[in-house]
Amino acid sequence: MTDAISPKFLRRTLFAGAAALALFGGFASAPALFASAQEIQPQAVAPPAGAPMSFADLIERVRPAVVSITVRQSPDAAQGPGVEGLPPGFEEFFRGRPGRPGGPAPTSLGSGFFIAENGTIVTNHHVIEGAEEITIRTSDGRDLPAEIVGSDEATDIAVLRVRGGGRFPFVTFDDASHVRVGDWVVAVGNPFGLDGTATAGIVSAMGRRDAGSSAYVDYMQIDAPINRGNSGGPTFDLHGNVIGVNSAIFSPTGGNVGIGFAIPANTASQVVNQIIRGGRVTRGWIGVSIQPLDDDLAHSLGLPNSHGALIASLVPDGPAARAGLQNGDVILTYNGNEIQDSRDLTQRVGASAIGSSQRIEIMRNGQRRTLNLRLAERPSEQQLASTTPTPQQAPQAPGEQGTPGVAQSSLGVAVRPLTAEDRTRYELAASENGVFITSVDPGSDLAEKGVRPGDIILQAGGRPVRTSAELTTAAEAARRANRPLLLQITGRAGRRFIATEVAE
Repeated sequence: MTDAISPKFLRRTLFAGAAALALFGGFASAPALFASAQEIQPQAVAPPAGAPMSFADLIERVRPAVVSITVRQSPDAAQGPGVEGLPPGFEEFFRGRPGRPGGPAPTSLGSGFFIAENGTIVTNHHVIEGAEEITIRTSDGRDLPAEIVGSDEATDIAVLRVRGGGRFPFVTFDDASHVRVGDWVVAVGNPFGLDGTATAGIVSAMGRRDAGSSAYVDYMQIDAPINRGNSGGPTFDLHGNVIGVNSAIFSPTGGNVGIGFAIPANTASQVVNQIIRGGRVTRGWIGVSIQPLDDDLAHSLGLPNSHGALIASLVPDGPAARAGLQNGDVILTYNGNEIQDSRDLTQRVGASAIGSSQRIEIMRNGQRRTLNLRLAERPSEQQLASTTPTPQQAPQAPGEQGTPGVAQSSLGVAVRPLTAEDRTRYELAASENGVFITSVDPGSDLAEKGVRPGDIILQAGGRPVRTSAELTTAAEAARRANRPLLLQITGRAGRRFIATEVAE
């Protein structure tokens, strides 16, 4: 790797070379060599249209509102908090320093910013998760204690308040809906404990849905360099308004590669306002597990496209169950608005008032129906996790290894009737029927879609199945109709629908 050469070193080297030439008789070339030793003057390069000559004034104005956050965590957070469910390569910026048995409590670093002169601070939920003590450091070097006003795990937003009073410089949210790809942005935060660090870049993309685990956030992608410790810090536009809250990066190595993600200001500000008013965030809930439609599922259901949300399961006595919705229904519209996909439905339901009545249009067995739903309040993430059945790890009996050639049906599976042990293991209701998959042809379409021996087929073609003969009948009907067969399956991966091609 070649090191940079300073102008002074270059001049010293050239003058030494000229002296050597003079000493050994190279006088004729010396004047030319001296001429080439003149320092090259930098030329002004015009910046891109709309770009500032410097970000200094902007950073000087907003930096006092940005704080560094130190969190002493509880012992059960010794492995360090984190955002669950991030895709491979994605990670939050914030990592705890794990504690050791008998050693000091684990501590972690993050960023935040004042949004009011009374000391109200916005940061990420994962920055303060598991906190026993929170200290913020202001830009002028003061260390102050802070307490949690409230946080929202679903959007990774938290609100703190500094104890002890005083008036603090603050910044304000702007509506990020006007932000365009290519706009300049400035990020300020506390990467690796280097508080007050400012970086600049542009908006790389808007509406990223695959940049995190939250169904309620369509992320803004930026290329301003941000690293661990930037979590919870602000992204500014050139007017000094907060247009995003830094939350995650894509990084195969753990360091910055120019792909960062921020929660847009219009999403963050709504969550922050709810937390300030009531200490928590409430969302509408209808009590269903939904899955996105793909082209095969849409074709098997007789839909012209893959718009809509497929109901994979319902919470017993939940709002959807009380309204008459069933497994396998496809929600097409919500209050007159077409549903693009399962994420779209989740966001619309979450934004609806608790207790309100919403009109939905569904597709069931090829027919459209209209139903009214009365929304309940969405339980907390912990409550939802505790009430969601854990996918069963069914032990495989001899002959259930999916040996090539064992399964010879048109679907590539061999099945048997359910036993009492199967029903207990998978917590099936008394009214539910199905067939147990004993083997799967490794080259079959179902094997490629994740179906394994030990899974149970509950429905085929929209009807319950109890025997292999009923499964074969449903498969033949789908083949004659020249469409994939819709199966409802439960097992290791949970309850879901799969559309599969039927072989001759």
